Amino acid sequence: MSDNIRGAALMAISMAAFVSNDTLVKLVSSDLGLFQILFLRGIMATAALIVIAHFRGQLFVSLERRDIGVMALRLIGEIGATMSFLTALFNMPLANVTAILQALPLAVTLGAAVFLRESVGWRRLSAIAIGFTGVLIIVRPGTEGFNSFATFALLSVGFVVLRDLSTRRLGSKVPSIFAALMTSIAVTTIGALAVPFSDWHPVQAPQLTALAGSTVFLVIGYLSSVMTMRVGEIAFVAPFRYTAMIWAILLGFLVFGQFPDNWTLLGSAVVIAMGLYSFYRERVRHRLIVAPRHARMP
Repeated sequence: MSDNIRGAALMAISMAAFVSNDTLVKLVSSDLGLFQILFLRGIMATAALIVIAHFRGQLFVSLERRDIGVMALRLIGEIGATMSFLTALFNMPLANVTAILQALPLAVTLGAAVFLRESVGWRRLSAIAIGFTGVLIIVRPGTEGFNSFATFALLSVGFVVLRDLSTRRLGSKVPSIFAALMTSIAVTTIGALAVPFSDWHPVQAPQLTALAGSTVFLVIGYLSSVMTMRVGEIAFVAPFRYTAMIWAILLGFLVFGQFPDNWTLLGSAVVIAMGLYSFYRERVRHRLIVAPRHARMP
């Protein structure tokens, strides 16, 4: 299996896991507070990752000075993304929040061009601009259907870009399981620090079961999201984020009886179409670069 195919498969697994986690967390959000959920779920996720890291001999890793800074940026991105996304998720339909996040492949491509100096032509830049227009169609600021919590979903996009580009910059000697463990510890710590200043609600068996299930999906999502950004080309792997929309619509309807309105579907179609076009242009550029090299080979 090539690096690109492996990265695409990991991205698809990551999206299915994260949306399943989101569904279970949203399910208990009416009974438990944000920081309470972060703390309880974080303890279980951290414990699971510690066990996995221990058996793989990757529990303690000595980081180079450069990787320490990159890891710090990654953790800031993860904490910001988690806080802003869950705030939006608790107050918006699952499919609507996920629809806004479909701008991520375009945002990551733009971020890679700006911060990692990856080559992005005018066609893909135009696709990114049109794609963000699709996001505005989903959010619809200034209309009666506008939900102010959509701004938190947009904010989470920016934080995820920071997280993913930082992951891309991590040295190859940093194990993916270690990066996932540090992420879980950081998010859990934020929850623990905030719990004393927020309301604590009784935790019943159904809520605990849902949180345990979300933990399983979260661990899978953490591991696969780290690994997918470290194999293959970003332009090839990133469009497979769109599989999250399929899961969000399906689970949103089956679990919450919610279905996105026509504007949300239209905006999602625009964003996805531009993301796929961006992917197509990257493949064309890749062929134009690689073909002459092969032609010059003896």
